[in-house]
Amino acid sequence: MSPEPTKIVLSEHEMPRQWYNIQADLPTSLPPPVGMDGKPIQPEDLAAVFPMNIIEQELSTKRWITIPEPVLEILTLWRPSPLYRAKNLEKALDTPARIYYKNEGVSPAGSHKPNTAVAQAYYNREFGIKYLTTETGAGQWGCALAMSCKLIGIECKVYMVRISFDQKPLRKTMMKTWGADCIPSPGNTTEIGRKILAEQPETPGSLGIAISEAIEEAVQREDTRYSLGSVLNHVMLHQTIIGLEAKKQFEKINTYPDVVIGCAGGGSNFAGISFPFIHDKINGRDVHIIATEPEACPTLTRGPYIYDSGDVAKMTPLLAMHSLGHGFIPPAIHAGGLRYHGMAPLVSHVLQHGLIEACALPQTECYEAALLFAHTEGFIPAPETSHAIAQTIREAKQAKEERKEKVILMNWSGHGLMDLQGYDAYMSGKLENYPLPDELLQQSLGAVKNHPKP
Repeated sequence: MSPEPTKIVLSEHEMPRQWYNIQADLPTSLPPPVGMDGKPIQPEDLAAVFPMNIIEQELSTKRWITIPEPVLEILTLWRPSPLYRAKNLEKALDTPARIYYKNEGVSPAGSHKPNTAVAQAYYNREFGIKYLTTETGAGQWGCALAMSCKLIGIECKVYMVRISFDQKPLRKTMMKTWGADCIPSPGNTTEIGRKILAEQPETPGSLGIAISEAIEEAVQREDTRYSLGSVLNHVMLHQTIIGLEAKKQFEKINTYPDVVIGCAGGGSNFAGISFPFIHDKINGRDVHIIATEPEACPTLTRGPYIYDSGDVAKMTPLLAMHSLGHGFIPPAIHAGGLRYHGMAPLVSHVLQHGLIEACALPQTECYEAALLFAHTEGFIPAPETSHAIAQTIREAKQAKEERKEKVILMNWSGHGLMDLQGYDAYMSGKLENYPLPDELLQQSLGAVKNHPKP
């Protein structure tokens, strides 16, 4: 019998032709977005921010939604992405577990983000939109949308969280290479940016601030809309191609995972890998699904389930989600893509129903895991991805203690070749763990105490 291959690949014609919408299978309906009065908003209330074809997907409860052929054509530049068996990592851990990772770092932008960026750029162009504004934390989303807009044929402007703008200048260069305009947030080009700079001149910024700036600009022009790289339902939908491919790949080797792991910031890569498996769990399959976040930004593990705004200026509707408060300014940890104050409503909802569990990990454990991965598998992971790796290593060690042959699947959400400053800081002994102080959390949550309850 021949040994199992190191990577399991699908041909282009095997790529999924539909996205999976978990809203069709939830035990209870997702609480709707509401205004400050607690009343559900109407689709037309979102029309200045998103095109109507995207709004229709956001609200849809149809189980399967067809991927447009022009979107599929671009996705085939890197999809289907390979599923790897981490044989050398298994040996290093001396574990009976079999570890697999879905390599989303093979996209031109180096992460899972183009899976939705291409789709969003396409739907906006079809609606007649000429310009997209967006925010980005570590820069992966900004790069993905810049690339996608260029391939689709529309313009892109990115507000990048200031601390990441300073820490990762080459991300800005990547965006400019794809023709996008990238500026630090908060900045002086928007009303909310000027207001925050006046109050906090040294602020590191936050995704909530950058979202406010991007939306403020988008709503001022008829030919411009806003694009979000995580959190919203349509983003989770587009990312499910990851898990759908993984299921096909496991079928090729007659295997099914016992554990599915993804890092979690806003929720997109975690939803992408996990939602197709949550579908199976809802229908009786025994699978353990874990979302892993940084202890410095513990949205799922310590944030209450509340109605909160997606941005600082409260320009978005209130969403039912686990949140640290829309005014939360996260510490300057290097996993910039995991510094968002809120978690996707759909991810929050499945946690509420016990379909997943959440863990928060210290950043030094994550970097230690990332180095072990690089030493054994060769690939250098993004700081965000390192959280999934650290959780995977915990599960593999537990399997060794229990002498169980578990099958572990994690989403390797992106490479870290543009994030080497964080590695340098860790290897130089300059990184410290930062458990979020409870007094800061309570201070941030004070601003949402009068919001309606889900």
